[in-house]
Amino acid sequence: MMDSQYFLPNDIGISTLDCAEAFRLLSPQEKMYAHYLSRASWYGGLAVLLQTSPESPVIFVLLQRIFRKQSPAQLEAVATAAGLSSEEYQAFLVYAAGLYANMGNYKSFGDSKFVPNLPKDKLDALVRASEAFQEDPTETGALWDSCSCLIYSLKDKQKQLGLSDKGITTYFSGNCCMEDAELAQKFLDSKKLSAYNTRLFKRENGGKTCYEVRLASAVKKGSTVDGECESCCGCFDFEGKEFSVKRGDYAPLMERVCYYLQKAQAHGANENQKKMLEEYRQSFTLGSVEAHKEGSRYWIKDKGPIVESYIGFIESYRDPFGSRGEFEGFVAVVNKAMSERFAKLVSSAEVLLPELPWPREFEKDTFLKPDFTSLDVLTFAGSGIPAGINIPNYDDIRQSEGFKNVSLGNVLAVAYSTNKEKLTFLEEDDKDLFVKWKTPSFEVQVGLHELLGHGSGKLFVQDNKGNFNFEQSKVINPETGELVSSWYQDNETWDSKFSTLASSYEECRAECVGLYLSLNKKVISIFGHEGQDAEDVVYVNWLSMVRGGLLGLEFYTPESKMWRQAHMQARFVILRVLLEAGEDLVGLKEVTGADGKPDARITLDRSKIHTVGKEAIHRFLCKLQVFKSTADVEKGRSLYEGYSTVNEGGAHNFLRLRDTVLLRKEDRKMFVQANTKISEESVELVEYEGSTSGLIQSFIERFQDNDKLEADLLELSRVDSSCWC
Repeated sequence: MMDSQYFLPNDIGISTLDCAEAFRLLSPQEKMYAHYLSRASWYGGLAVLLQTSPESPVIFVLLQRIFRKQSPAQLEAVATAAGLSSEEYQAFLVYAAGLYANMGNYKSFGDSKFVPNLPKDKLDALVRASEAFQEDPTETGALWDSCSCLIYSLKDKQKQLGLSDKGITTYFSGNCCMEDAELAQKFLDSKKLSAYNTRLFKRENGGKTCYEVRLASAVKKGSTVDGECESCCGCFDFEGKEFSVKRGDYAPLMERVCYYLQKAQAHGANENQKKMLEEYRQSFTLGSVEAHKEGSRYWIKDKGPIVESYIGFIESYRDPFGSRGEFEGFVAVVNKAMSERFAKLVSSAEVLLPELPWPREFEKDTFLKPDFTSLDVLTFAGSGIPAGINIPNYDDIRQSEGFKNVSLGNVLAVAYSTNKEKLTFLEEDDKDLFVKWKTPSFEVQVGLHELLGHGSGKLFVQDNKGNFNFEQSKVINPETGELVSSWYQDNETWDSKFSTLASSYEECRAECVGLYLSLNKKVISIFGHEGQDAEDVVYVNWLSMVRGGLLGLEFYTPESKMWRQAHMQARFVILRVLLEAGEDLVGLKEVTGADGKPDARITLDRSKIHTVGKEAIHRFLCKLQVFKSTADVEKGRSLYEGYSTVNEGGAHNFLRLRDTVLLRKEDRKMFVQANTKISEESVELVEYEGSTSGLIQSFIERFQDNDKLEADLLELSRVDSSCWC
């Protein structure tokens, strides 16, 4: 039997992201703007296939060709004739939908591989019986033959994403290891180049190690082009190694992104939007992160737009080193009613920030009030859809110029709704409260997490002229009682300094801020909860966090002792902190379920949240911020990795509990997104049913230039295929 963690179940939840009413209320100009931004996002999002695994682009093209010839309903008769049972055919549809939803054959949440839950010979028979194969057996057969083994392979290295022997990654060539990643980061820092839009390829040339840093760009040539003062490309010696910086990664996709951004530019509502898109085009044309940062500055200035968007190489969760961004692009429409609550939270921020447990000197000098809006997603292209976002991720901009927060309302509405029957590890009384208050409590947590979690805290920096952004002779480190003795240099960032630790550590800090400030009655009141309801919201928020810590064990790999998901590692760390607080604040015990199989129960004493719980988070959160502010990687790593340890000893056997979590896990829902199309000079919304067939059909109809697009994807995959052998 195949381990269930490596396939998607036939009954996996699939929901439609409803944005019809929000889209209907847009003006013709706004609809056109949203349409072209969506096109740019979807085409750019295909880069994620190339960022995930060597076989992902090939599988994508194979599925596109099969389903373009025959819809899921039409293909079912072929499957039956080929000897597949209805369950096996459904398993194939679930696999295809999963490939599309994750933009690759590794889960976007957890980074573990998923394979089809049907025998390989059955899928082989279906592919060969399909109309696509019958019409072009040579081409379709070649596609299938080139990816079929990798589709099903569950060799240890291929079970999850990772670097070197830890897993699969296409951010680095297969011969790279962590030492190579560290050296490349030093080189990039020396050239003041960001890693966000890069990949690293290593080769040996005449006994000398050579590294190619490849920038994502439509332009391939390395010489100076229009719009540049000087080219960042060229060959450089660094610490006895040769580095070459080249353009042209994902070039055909970046060309399409730029084309549609230019189209969108003509329909921008104001100069900020138009200048923003111009800078983005420059970024994707030349591979310039500096241009993307400039576009992000215009984006921050674009206050309260009706159509909100962001696009680029953004989140670094899936880079094993933690510095390279995965492409994503979203387009969404403001939900005015919910946004009013977030606006009140923003207005209260300057009162709430001093309540956080670190000294005043460790907070930003000025809180730059951001936009904070609730959005209904029209398009979210990438590997997965979050519940909330705090961007841009550029530290220098966030610290001194500002940022924006968004909560994705229509995602929250369906992703975090809960059925009592499927709730695990809770007492029966807690289940009723959980079902009632899970979504409202998560709205509060997301708001605090994004605005005052990611939006808080100061980084101590010495610039290239030797000047400090804090009073070096006066600021005391509360953990040592002595003057602050470490800080960031001008060319260092949070991601580059804390690298593999950065993403999860920061998510943990933001989650702790959410827990801590949710104890403030004024905050809960902003979201419309008073009295007993407010107390229940707080209780369920904290209960959800400790349960999330237990569920997080699904995303830990014992063989490599690695965590595969930043947020779930963060929640496990918080669970450990609250268990350590003692006084029976949190209870965790192993039990036998009604089905006779191993189970677990987690409890939270609500009477101690405001005392024992608050004090534990207070102490831990202060440490997190101090180590972050002072660039103290050694102490930060020791603290965080200590709480991240999953072992058999102590009061709780977490390795055995992990087996129980895997036994009773529920896979995350997949989303079906609408398409837009221009019909007689107006934009129409095309919706699909919330099913595997609907999700598949949405992707079949999403791209127009299929032959050229698929040829480009296959060529991009082929050119680098030898790098992963």
